[in-house]
Amino acid sequence: MKQEHQELILELCSARSLRVGEKIQTLWSGYGQILRVYLQGCDRQSVVVKLVMFPQEGEHPGGWNTDISHQRKVRSYQVETHWYRNYSTNEHCRIPECIAARSIGEDLLIVLEDLDAAGFPERKTSVRDSEIKSCLRWISSFHALFLGVPPQGLWPVGTYWHLETRPEELEAMGNRELKAAAAEIDSVLNRCRFKTILHGDAKLANFCFSEDGLRVAAVDFQYTGGGCGMKDVVYFLGSCMDERQCERRVPGYLDFYFSELRGAVGQNVDFAALEDEWRSLFAFAWTDFHRFLLGWMPGHHKINRYSKTLTQEVLKRLAQRSDKPK
Repeated sequence: MKQEHQELILELCSARSLRVGEKIQTLWSGYGQILRVYLQGCDRQSVVVKLVMFPQEGEHPGGWNTDISHQRKVRSYQVETHWYRNYSTNEHCRIPECIAARSIGEDLLIVLEDLDAAGFPERKTSVRDSEIKSCLRWISSFHALFLGVPPQGLWPVGTYWHLETRPEELEAMGNRELKAAAAEIDSVLNRCRFKTILHGDAKLANFCFSEDGLRVAAVDFQYTGGGCGMKDVVYFLGSCMDERQCERRVPGYLDFYFSELRGAVGQNVDFAALEDEWRSLFAFAWTDFHRFLLGWMPGHHKINRYSKTLTQEVLKRLAQRSDKPK
């Protein structure tokens, strides 16, 4: 870490000294890193620093090193900075406190509360039923909190796979039928009556767990924006279950999500209409992500029987719509 970065962290945290600790992760495509920094002489023992350094050439694992890809990532960090500076949540959908977000030349420094020290030290690569429900409870609380809130300063349409931001992946698709239907699927999702703010990258890896697994906090708000809540739900469920588990367990988890959402939204919401609409869009949201994977990485393990079945269901529904007399 550069000396100027360290000096700024000391100033922002009112600390006497610091020690750069472990690297938590490297940012996607080599755009920087996330570090834990230990402090002395202030009221925090540690902070987490997200240091974004835009490279001259990206290192995308899938080979998508294009100007479109670069500009999307630049915008994503601008969105995340705006999110931390201008939005807040509550204890039911916990996020790290943002101590500061500053630009230093071409670099971006986001200093965050250390969630490990705040009681969320666990990261999971596999989860029990109760832990899946903890994450779905967080997602439902987040969606309820921001239901009907315009995504000012964020992505107009959230998620990192949104069609408008992925023209290259669409062009690379081999599935002609789904490729031809992609714009209509996107339109169906975007026209929904009930919109919220989406996390946009609500995979298992972006949740931090308490030691007992009953409480979670979420990180990584680069692709936060507006849309149908089903997008977060399908992405989360697909991130922690294989195709057989999805076939058996998704209906029950959808029921749980809507039960939690019902308890979290205000009395002035027509919840029956919301649930009816969002349930009808579940397969569309799943198919929308499946569309992205087919263009981005055709051999991805998430391209499975469950996803293909839902996609065929959506394509059939679209065909039936087009066959109806005007």
